[in-house]
Amino acid sequence: MEFNNPTREEIGQLLRKAGNIAVVGLSDKSDRTSYMVAEAMQSRGYRIIPVNPQVQGEILGETVYATLADIPEPVDIVNVFRREEFCADVARDAAAIKANVLWLQLGIHSDEAVQIAAENGMTAVTNRCIKVEDSIVLRGAGRG
Repeated sequence: MEFNNPTREEIGQLLRKAGNIAVVGLSDKSDRTSYMVAEAMQSRGYRIIPVNPQVQGEILGETVYATLADIPEPVDIVNVFRREEFCADVARDAAAIKANVLWLQLGIHSDEAVQIAAENGMTAVTNRCIKVEDSIVLRGAGRG
């Protein structure tokens, strides 16, 4: 089965509905892409929930969780900054917490993760930057 990302209109709908975005692999280093993207999304009004077992405390003023399962509230989008070989496990974890969207960042695609998302009723987006898509479909206005 060939995978196609949602249309720009559908991506806009996903972003408008998003409350909490868990960022798996979010770095605490401000020069890393994951940090810059999460910071931009936060400034646009999205709630960012950092997920990184290597970091304790806070990133961008938000509590860091070791796993998706540790997050004590609903998650709308799981935004993934991990290499392809880890994405299927992240997809399983996202399904377990009943996330709505599995979003693999620019340069990342996993057929297995896409299949897991589909089998669990999640929308999958791959090889797209959530910050860029927000800028295009919502003109950087966030959920506004």
